[in-house]
Amino acid sequence: MADGSLTGGGLEAAAMAPERKGWAAEQEPASLEKGLFQDEDSCSDCSCGDKPGSSLQSFMPEGKTFFPEIFQTNQLLFYERFRAYQDYILADCKASEVQEFTAEFLEKVLEPSGWRAVWHTNVFKVLVEATDVDFAALKAVVRLAEPYLCDSQVSTFTVECMKELLDLKEHRLPLQELWVVFDDSGVFDQTALAIEHVRFFYQNIWRSWDEEEEDEYDYFVRCVEPRLRLHYDILEDRVPSGLIVDYRNLLSQCEESYRKFLNLRSSLSNCNSDSEQENISMVEGLKLYSEMEQLKQKLKLIENPLLRYVFGYQKNSNIQAKGVRPSGQKITHVVSSTMVAGLLRSLLTDRLCQEPGEEEREIQFHSDPLSAINACFEGDTVIVCPGHYVVHGTFSIADSIELEGYGLPDDIVIEKRGKGDTFVDCTGADIKISGIKFVQHDAVEGILIVHRGKTTLENCVLQCETTGVTVRTSAEFLMKNSDLYGAKGAGIEIYPGSQCTLSDNGIHHCKEGILIKDFLDEHYDIPKISMVNNIIHNNEGYGVVLVKPTIFSDLQENAEDGTEENKALKIQTSGEPDVTEGVDLEELMQCATGKMELYARTDLSEQVEGNCEIVNELIAASTQKGQMKKKRLSELGITQADDNLMSQEMFVGIVGNQFKWNGKGSFGTFLF
Repeated sequence: MADGSLTGGGLEAAAMAPERKGWAAEQEPASLEKGLFQDEDSCSDCSCGDKPGSSLQSFMPEGKTFFPEIFQTNQLLFYERFRAYQDYILADCKASEVQEFTAEFLEKVLEPSGWRAVWHTNVFKVLVEATDVDFAALKAVVRLAEPYLCDSQVSTFTVECMKELLDLKEHRLPLQELWVVFDDSGVFDQTALAIEHVRFFYQNIWRSWDEEEEDEYDYFVRCVEPRLRLHYDILEDRVPSGLIVDYRNLLSQCEESYRKFLNLRSSLSNCNSDSEQENISMVEGLKLYSEMEQLKQKLKLIENPLLRYVFGYQKNSNIQAKGVRPSGQKITHVVSSTMVAGLLRSLLTDRLCQEPGEEEREIQFHSDPLSAINACFEGDTVIVCPGHYVVHGTFSIADSIELEGYGLPDDIVIEKRGKGDTFVDCTGADIKISGIKFVQHDAVEGILIVHRGKTTLENCVLQCETTGVTVRTSAEFLMKNSDLYGAKGAGIEIYPGSQCTLSDNGIHHCKEGILIKDFLDEHYDIPKISMVNNIIHNNEGYGVVLVKPTIFSDLQENAEDGTEENKALKIQTSGEPDVTEGVDLEELMQCATGKMELYARTDLSEQVEGNCEIVNELIAASTQKGQMKKKRLSELGITQADDNLMSQEMFVGIVGNQFKWNGKGSFGTFLF
């Protein structure tokens, strides 16, 4: 029997396992077996010390042929795979050492012979028996098992055909194509688990281009851990469905580009030097390499959970607006689970009473708000009466409608349950929502997303579970007198080129209060942001976070080119949005700071410092963008930029906000 054991369904014993710094340092076989496979506490409870046997489950392979049961090893938990790869298989190896480390691991835990397996391909399944293992090549030497069992999509796979195929392969098969036949003695448990870890790694973690990257240590930290987490996040419905599609498409594109790159590199090695064909191929190779690098960077953004959260998924909503009702009539939709006479009288008096000379308006009654919204056309109004409403779908609002609660927000609760990407999806030109409490459960994306158009949220409560409000590029969002809390991401995410006005709100108990996405890329416009008299408190990270690149090489090269671009900035801090003066950066900062001090001279600690810090950082980032743009224009031969080209202005109204008890402070930057 091979020395050592591999973690399986009971990796709770991992705490007893000795720390592994690398397989170059030998471990005692008994210690390895005890640490990796056995859970002494659970064994003592069920007296398995007296009754040795398999701790794994089995299942019957699907198909027309009755194969023996095989080990069920594909349902391991995240932490089981994580611990196996981190502590016992890969440790701190380089990408170029992955196969070597894996082979060393298999030598310690894999039975070299005596076990049977189902050789499973896309075309057939056949029962084989292992006679030896080529650890260095990660292959098993096999022969056909008796009796001969084969399940094929092609009827021509006879015993002779299979023997001929094995001869062509020299009877050596990749371990990841073998599924070990179940044995209740427990002798082959670690063999089945070892092969499962190899199979999972090469199917879900390893990329064919990994060895081409800089051969650094910590391959596990750089590549294995983020890809493993993404795999389980997808399994557990924590990633938007559209982002999953994007990731798989990017993966396919990168694999195709890498295949072309390898073929081109191979052809170049066979070409005569200095030939015209070689020069053309070199240019094509550089293009392919650049394309691959861009694709790999996009993949890394999605694989990294923090970057995935910071940069978000830029989904384009496909909701189609209905427009005006064919009859031209506007309808008021009343939502109430039960309608009593007193409530109806109040509604008639307060909301449904027709003004003299006003056009007759139809009223429709609904028992749930989702059906009312789905029935809306342009210009309709939805009035939600007090009650607790549970919905299982997405509020997709593509027309300009009003959704208002009749009463206090805490009395009008709309709760979303069930899986889904979003709760409220807004694309209408002018949407107004007021007086409602939204409670989010199980959504992958935020509680409210404004894709385009203008959405106004007033006197509402947003109880979040993932991210809060997302304001996409070219969208406009106005939030007044509302309360937002509980987001595991940012309370509000502001994208480049959007407009966001926040007034008299509470944003608290989120991972970050407000996150402003990177707008320094040349393709992005500067957002227009106004924050007045908000209370941003008790967030895990910063009150406000600005995302921006780590290095501005263009800026550094042009650091002394002057400050002409600063004239393009406007600071709105005291209700004077139309006043623009050509002043330099220091004057702008002093002006902004001075005006904010007028609002809170009695509280100069956290409140004013937070407002000043945000204004100053946004001005500096905007200036950097201006300098980068000026350099690009000068490279194109445009020495005096057109005013329209250089007039991307940030309207910043950040006044009177209070920042209290945020974990990392009032303001911070996320560098990538």
